[in-house]
Amino acid sequence: MSALVTLNNGLKMPLVGLGCWKIPNEVCADQIYNAIKLGYRLFDGATDYGNEVEFGQGIKRAIDENIVKRSDLFIVSKLWNSFHHPDHVKLNVMKNLKDLGLDYIDLYYIHFPIAFKFVPIEEKYPPGFYSGVQEQADGVIGTERVGLADTYHAMESLVDEGLIKSIGISNYNGGLVYDVLNYCRIKPVALQVEHHPYLTQSNLVEFCKKNHIQVVAYSSFGPQSYVELNSEVAIDTVPLFEHPIIKKIAESHGSGITTSQVLLRWATQQGVAIIPKSSKKERLLANLKIDQALTLTEEELKEINNLNKNLRFNNPWDWMNMKFPIFA
Repeated sequence: MSALVTLNNGLKMPLVGLGCWKIPNEVCADQIYNAIKLGYRLFDGATDYGNEVEFGQGIKRAIDENIVKRSDLFIVSKLWNSFHHPDHVKLNVMKNLKDLGLDYIDLYYIHFPIAFKFVPIEEKYPPGFYSGVQEQADGVIGTERVGLADTYHAMESLVDEGLIKSIGISNYNGGLVYDVLNYCRIKPVALQVEHHPYLTQSNLVEFCKKNHIQVVAYSSFGPQSYVELNSEVAIDTVPLFEHPIIKKIAESHGSGITTSQVLLRWATQQGVAIIPKSSKKERLLANLKIDQALTLTEEELKEINNLNKNLRFNNPWDWMNMKFPIFA
């Protein structure tokens, strides 16, 4: 099992989990089940991933076979942008719980600080980016006038009702994190952001540490996931797996160490939690045991940090014809 970190509400969360983004529905249940057998306890899902029914089937199988108890697992999901209105927040989490087959979610994030137009669950789920046929034809994302504080206070009510244990925020910049701390009644336990050597976000990470908010990295391998999505920026960027400095550091730690392990250890050694995805047993085990595999020197950490280009691959500014400047 992964090392544990204690969140600001006292709950313990694994430092290494399995990300569920882009796990195909037809294999999701088996991948979750097999990961639990290997020792994974943190699973990071979301409304928008569209695989929570199968995600829940994998959990149920492991619990039914007495491999784990529900209390052994740390299950994560995310409120999608279309459900930001306070009247709709609970609708989303109840759908998450039904699909997962669970009574509560350990950590529930606001996925993006952007409110899309509401789409009823019976019309389309997950809603994706468009609220209707015309919007899709025009390539325009419909939005609603909903303040982030209103959405957040509705999330706090979910904690009060016992539907979720913890609140998280995702894809928030520093100013938005600071703002949350000024209006929240229940403090967010985690901030999930894109984080890799090309986008170290060191000031944001430091600010979160000072305020006891756990930083969780997604896209730890940088452009890797976005090449598959035909991102021009990702395609034109040197893959971190092939970067000379990352390769040099991996080689210096012995023949069994890979560049992917160096990238993951760079994050965890600085206290950042990770949720890499893999379908291969050997890689899943290597990711889970990353803290035991190697320890980077201070000089190596510095070398990797110096690769920062403030290069973001998941940027709402590039979504369709809309321009959301949350990272501008």
